[in-house]
Amino acid sequence: MSWQNVLQVLALVLLLGVTVPPLGRYMAAVFGSRSDGTAPGDRVFNPIERVLYRVFGVDSKREQRWNVYALSVLAFTLVSLLGLYVLLRTQGSLPFNPTDRGSLQPTGAFNAAVSFVTNTNWQWFSGEVAISHLTQMLGFAVQNFVSAAVGLATVIALIRGITRSGTRHLGNFWVDLTRGVVRILLPLSLVAAVMLMSQGVVQNFNGHTAATTIDASSGVAEQLIPGGPVASQEAIKELGTNGGGYYNANSSHPFESPNGFTNFMQVFMLLLIPLSLVVTFGVMVNDRRQSRLLIGVMAGILVLFTGTTMLAEQAGNPRVAAMHIDQSLSGVQSGGNMEGKEVRFGTSGCGLYAGSTTGTSTGAVSCMHDSFTPIGGLMPMLHMMLGEISPGGVGVGLSGVLILALLSVFIAGLMVGRTPEYLGKKIQASEMKLVTLYILAMPFALLTFAAASVVLESANTFQSGPHGLSEVLYNFASTANNNGSAFAYQGTGTQWYTITQGISMLMGRFLLMIPVLAIGGSLAAKPKVPATAGTMPTHNALFGALLAGVIVIVAGLTFFPALALGPILEHLSL
Repeated sequence: MSWQNVLQVLALVLLLGVTVPPLGRYMAAVFGSRSDGTAPGDRVFNPIERVLYRVFGVDSKREQRWNVYALSVLAFTLVSLLGLYVLLRTQGSLPFNPTDRGSLQPTGAFNAAVSFVTNTNWQWFSGEVAISHLTQMLGFAVQNFVSAAVGLATVIALIRGITRSGTRHLGNFWVDLTRGVVRILLPLSLVAAVMLMSQGVVQNFNGHTAATTIDASSGVAEQLIPGGPVASQEAIKELGTNGGGYYNANSSHPFESPNGFTNFMQVFMLLLIPLSLVVTFGVMVNDRRQSRLLIGVMAGILVLFTGTTMLAEQAGNPRVAAMHIDQSLSGVQSGGNMEGKEVRFGTSGCGLYAGSTTGTSTGAVSCMHDSFTPIGGLMPMLHMMLGEISPGGVGVGLSGVLILALLSVFIAGLMVGRTPEYLGKKIQASEMKLVTLYILAMPFALLTFAAASVVLESANTFQSGPHGLSEVLYNFASTANNNGSAFAYQGTGTQWYTITQGISMLMGRFLLMIPVLAIGGSLAAKPKVPATAGTMPTHNALFGALLAGVIVIVAGLTFFPALALGPILEHLSL
């Protein structure tokens, strides 16, 4: 890597180091870490929230048990899903559609509605061609906010379960949802959108703007440039770890990310809230050492996968090198494997973005992952298969790490013959059954549908050979983990893929989210037990190593056979 790339990484670490702790403390106060019940900005936000509670009939002082909290999540999701589906099916007859974009067909509308409601933002269509301005704003942008807030509310409920004793109550979903949107996501997105507009990201209600090309000798003297509300969508796309882009090329399109600075800032935005939530956890459990350990584990995995991706793409393709083509970094070329990459960002900038987006369930891309080298493609794929917990999406990433921490202390307890404890709560059979369901749901959705897609001739729309298998694995890894990025060569607009990937997204969202809430309810009902000499510390390097080992082993044992036939075999065949 060049010194500029190293400087970019160091600047990212510095910027996150400055902003993550205060934002984490702020979010802890928003969700009730202060004993007096106040939060920053009450004078501004309380009147807004009271109006919303009155309109929707919410009693903000009434808390919910975990099952009622979960039913509220499901009810809100169902209403959101139906509303977005109807909007997609009727957009051709609705206003704010300057280029007369038609309505989506039923299975395609189902897939798109599920995608944005589950925070996946998988797009089988080209946004600038298929989706109207009204659907982008009222449908997709709104879901970018509320789906992220649902994930945020879920992890806050789990943290309350860990901190409380002798109660089944985990808070009020409607209050947590409202506060997440009004106090966190909206203000941050407003600042981010203004920053993006200042750099040239499009924000208008235009249809197509006609532009005269420089060279008319090719016979094309006029080009139609699509406009739309892009910057506002882009801001929450990154901050909410959503990922759906206004344009089909996503953040590799100059209208979404015009330069290296916007590429850098987008990486910063998608990492900001997930890392800050770990600080929030430390504040709410009143033990900052826990958050430092979890950030260390998350950062270690993120650096490993991102760094490997960057180095693999910078090294280039050995088959190209065998043809005596220079792929080295120099003063006249960025070097490496530049297929599918923007010269504005280069291989290292692309690798940094790819590692960050697949580690956070964001799914945005600044280069085409299908064009990566086999090892370069393996890293983002496996990064998702870990469960996207380094640092994961808004809320769901921290939830995943905490679930794996429970598994780690349970394994440690079996080794020493003691009842395992985590932050003063005994981890017993009831919690471990739910942990098992959580761990098995995503691999089941991923591998079952991927296997069926390979076996069924009617579903075969991918390339043959190891790379074709990699395409199938990557795309179902993306949907089952609610990521949204893709190996873009594969055609996924068929009925088979729109339906199966829609089901995969629902499984990856709710077969994980409901066990998390159930675990929170179970832990909240338990009394806290004091630590003894036999209690395993969960804030030191030993536990960090155990947690990292559990993460790697669980994913490795589950996915290694499939990966061996896909990207690993492809690499060995070069």
